[in-house]
Amino acid sequence: MLNFTKFERISPEKRDVLQRLKDYGEVYQVFEKQRAREQADRCMQCGDPYCHTGCPLHNFIPAWLKQTAEKDMELAFALSNETSPFPEILGRICPQDVLCEGACSLNTGHGAVSIGAIETHLNERAFENGLKPRFSPLTAGKKVAVIGSGPSGISAATFLLRRGFEVEMFEREDRAGGLLMYGIPGFKLDKSTVIRRVNWLLEAGMKLHTNCEVGKDISIAELEKEFDAIYLGIGAKSGRFPKIEGEDSPNAYLAMQFLTGIQKRNFGTKDDNFIDVKDKRVVVIGGGDTAMDCVRSSVREGAMSVKCLYRRDEANMPGSKKEVVNSKEEGVEFIFNVSPKRVIKEGDIAVGIELLETALSEPDASGRRSVKEVEGSEYIEEADVIIFALGFAPEAPAFLKELNVELNSWGGIITNNYQTSNKKVYAGGDCQRGAHLAVTAAADGREAAKEIAKALA
Repeated sequence: MLNFTKFERISPEKRDVLQRLKDYGEVYQVFEKQRAREQADRCMQCGDPYCHTGCPLHNFIPAWLKQTAEKDMELAFALSNETSPFPEILGRICPQDVLCEGACSLNTGHGAVSIGAIETHLNERAFENGLKPRFSPLTAGKKVAVIGSGPSGISAATFLLRRGFEVEMFEREDRAGGLLMYGIPGFKLDKSTVIRRVNWLLEAGMKLHTNCEVGKDISIAELEKEFDAIYLGIGAKSGRFPKIEGEDSPNAYLAMQFLTGIQKRNFGTKDDNFIDVKDKRVVVIGGGDTAMDCVRSSVREGAMSVKCLYRRDEANMPGSKKEVVNSKEEGVEFIFNVSPKRVIKEGDIAVGIELLETALSEPDASGRRSVKEVEGSEYIEEADVIIFALGFAPEAPAFLKELNVELNSWGGIITNNYQTSNKKVYAGGDCQRGAHLAVTAAADGREAAKEIAKALA
């Protein structure tokens, strides 16, 4: 270990731009064995590892880096899976630059350890060698219903199964995975990776009900009667419009509708809501990772041009920096410091969007700089398709009222240690904390599973 002066930081290699634009295959290649060991060998083995505290799951990062460097793949795999429900997925999609790697002691000098890439490598190599996650026999004698099969739901199910609870998962879509399946494009996360984890849960005894909407295909009263506890991992899938004139145009869409349609098409599933952007001028409003998913997907779909419009500057974009770099490599044009004013229409159809230039104020006491519109700076950006990627809000399905589950002012589920106002019902992830990261949803699912296990002991 401590070989950070001998080996420089190296990130995973990317597929050639011209090749990767032809399909939805993953862009980043998994480290080879020797490269992963060298990169793991750079770890300083800090006594107080900031990478551990910077990770929402508080993964045992230095421990499995050490075992990777010392060639004990089985122990590295066990340590990696001890705290995380799907490390090979989070190794691919986490914004490590602002979490574990951002907190790495080497980040400001020699370059952070390539934690995410090593995490992906050690798990994929372990799978190739026949290792699989371990689960306990279903001997707890208690049943838990998990509503929603996204990161939070899969995590809760994983840790409940490990403790011997019977788990049944209810998902309204045709496939399990939620955000992992339909919200993150295949070029960032191959769907076979998600399917593999779900299949392991099924092997462990979980029962999965797809195309099953609670409150429609099965009553919540039935679940409340049949199960000892219910976990709500229903996410925050309600997209946000900017509340401007013309946003209801038939060729102005929300991000998730666009991304879900593409993935269903890639599965060979007919989707009447599929949005065709081929040979069209696409404008995406927003600056987070979902916006990057939309612009990069648009390029792959054969758009004539793709522009990303964001109201702040590049330094203040909320998404992962590597996603911006990848978008630029793939031909996306960025226009910063602009704010949408209204959608320009000819008849009912949007033909462009009127923008105002913006400027950032001086930092306030918290260091935050507010956005100010520049009067008289209006101009029009022409567009055939407009996609709004402005974040998400929780949905409030009717069955929450039937359960007497209380909501806060913005529609989030109110919890105390993940327990809702209904003592039998727990919640975590985006429906409880607001739209956030897959890793924080996974952490919520894990911690909620612990609370459920304590309550049912």
